[in-house]
Amino acid sequence: MSHAPDGQQQPYRPAEPYGPAGTYGPAEPYRPEEPRRPSRVRRWVIAGASVLALAAVASLVMSHYEIPPFTDKGDSVSFGQLPPSGSAGGDTGGAAVTPPPNSKMSMPTGPAADFKNSMTLPDGTHVAVTTITGKKSGFKGKVWVWAPKEYNDPKFAKSGFPVMIALPGGAGYPNNYWMGTDLGLQTSISKWYSEGKSKPFILAMPVLNPGPDDKGVYWDGSDIPGQPKMGTWLTEDVPDLMRENFRTVKSRDGWAYMGSSTGGFASLKAVLKHPDKFKAAICSGPDIVPDSSLWSGHDKEKAENNPELLAKGLIDKKGSPDVYLAFQVGTNESNKNTLPNVQKFIAAYGKGPIHTELKIIQGGQHNAKTYVPNMGEGPIQFISKVMEGPVE
Repeated sequence: MSHAPDGQQQPYRPAEPYGPAGTYGPAEPYRPEEPRRPSRVRRWVIAGASVLALAAVASLVMSHYEIPPFTDKGDSVSFGQLPPSGSAGGDTGGAAVTPPPNSKMSMPTGPAADFKNSMTLPDGTHVAVTTITGKKSGFKGKVWVWAPKEYNDPKFAKSGFPVMIALPGGAGYPNNYWMGTDLGLQTSISKWYSEGKSKPFILAMPVLNPGPDDKGVYWDGSDIPGQPKMGTWLTEDVPDLMRENFRTVKSRDGWAYMGSSTGGFASLKAVLKHPDKFKAAICSGPDIVPDSSLWSGHDKEKAENNPELLAKGLIDKKGSPDVYLAFQVGTNESNKNTLPNVQKFIAAYGKGPIHTELKIIQGGQHNAKTYVPNMGEGPIQFISKVMEGPVE
């Protein structure tokens, strides 16, 4: 044993360490490195996260396929009014409003329709559907409706909103293709309103025909003798449904149509035949004259539903109310006569009380996907400038 210079005993140190690196002491046998095992808490966290992820995926799948309870499709929607008697749920947030005697706004008259949610948009608004039997036409059919988010904004609680009746082309039965969100009509109206281009229209989207046109039969949106009264359905019963369930504009200044193809014809004809009720229309790729085979033997009634003759009558009649017709036609329409026919109509009848505008869509085809985005490039501004709403 050696001694330190200060006289204290110094501990023994071996020449080479034989313990763990950098230490002295008994060496431990070599063990291969093993992975760390997660703690019990960590295992539960991982398991819980996995379950939540699977649940989220499952809920999205079930929502996509509209499997309850992961969808609100079919739920009652009241648009701020009390739900109809006997139904459950619904939005009852709308407070009772008594408008002043000189108000431009019309409160819902009732009875409340039984609206069921068809789809919910990202902004929380609903496309809802109801089936009614028209009191004036006697026709039983579906009507889809949508109101912009502004309708339930407290700032507009005492305001009446303008209504646009949107009519499809094609069969127009059993569905109205404008009710689907794939075409973007609803979101476009909200966007255009935020940009100052459009009024915040409430949409009414009824079936256009009483049955499919699989045999080339359609009804021209008219009351053809011996047939369902589709003209009365579109110009009387559908507007009545909207007045019964929504705060609307009393005068014709808050009522318009839009439509494509056959729906464009029906929109054009509705405004020209009832200028006291409707002020404007957007007509996309429209027919100009009635051409249903069901008119055979009914020349008088056919003439009464001919936009050219109706326009001539308005021009000839002094004091006729002004109407506003926005046309849009694609250069690649399937019917090459569509554009020349519209241009001919405008040249002949776009005068006096009939105000017209034409948007030619370069490369545009005869379909709704062409028409919707181009509505925001002129047509929606054209009619919105002359319409009213929201009004008190």
